[in-house]
Amino acid sequence: MKFEVKANLQYQVKNNSSIILNISALNTPHQKVISETLEVTKGVHQKEFLSSPEGNRLTSLEILNDQNLNINYSAQVNQYCEIKGYDRIKDLNIAKLPANVLTYLNPSRYCQSDKLYRLANNMFGYKKDDFDKVSALTHWIYLNVAYLSGSTDAETSAYDTVTEQAGVCRDFAHLGIALCRALTIPARYFTGYAYQLSPPDFHACFEAYIDGDWVLFDATRLIPLNGMVKIATGRDAADAAVASLFGDINFISSKISCELIDQKFEPFNQDDQSRRGVIYL
Repeated sequence: MKFEVKANLQYQVKNNSSIILNISALNTPHQKVISETLEVTKGVHQKEFLSSPEGNRLTSLEILNDQNLNINYSAQVNQYCEIKGYDRIKDLNIAKLPANVLTYLNPSRYCQSDKLYRLANNMFGYKKDDFDKVSALTHWIYLNVAYLSGSTDAETSAYDTVTEQAGVCRDFAHLGIALCRALTIPARYFTGYAYQLSPPDFHACFEAYIDGDWVLFDATRLIPLNGMVKIATGRDAADAAVASLFGDINFISSKISCELIDQKFEPFNQDDQSRRGVIYL
């Protein structure tokens, strides 16, 4: 499918400040950026580089003067994702996991899986396989955590979300990741542009490593799972933040869009009774 994505970000910046942007669509074997532009206020020095080990496309901005900073990104992207059945899956063998997957078993800044071990195993450990476990915990988050804009901040962790039972997509994703890791299922943060999200914004969800695939799950149920343009993955939001700010910088506004171009779209939404999942290759 072909999507057109756009992002406009505005900040009030004092001199000698920097921003690390993470809003460029990824180039992967099955997601190709056809064309793109990134425009920033005149006089701001910019440099693109890849994060390690995730390979996210980052842009550093160096601002030397007091100004209102305007950032405009647009891209046309060919995106392919696969909807796959998981009726029969193999048991996870930790010793045979690829080295780049192992890190997603460990607790991280926002996903304290070590603190949620008892909760996760008491509630979901009895499920017959990893797909059932992740489906069950995703459904539990959807039913028990209220989606409330502005209810959390940059310090909120998965452990906080369990206690407060409220959050936004970032918090839903962190809790899903933490519960997966507590069940010894590798899981990672996924952020992107989301088709049919209302109101339009960047959207966070999570991927669980099941039977050799990174399968996408979204406990908010706000979007079709096959309607994402991937921006970044990581251990949690610390690895995949849209913008990391260094200096005297105040956020003013953002405007995000993700539109389908010239194709029909059949939305795939996770059915609690279905053993199918979406893979972004």
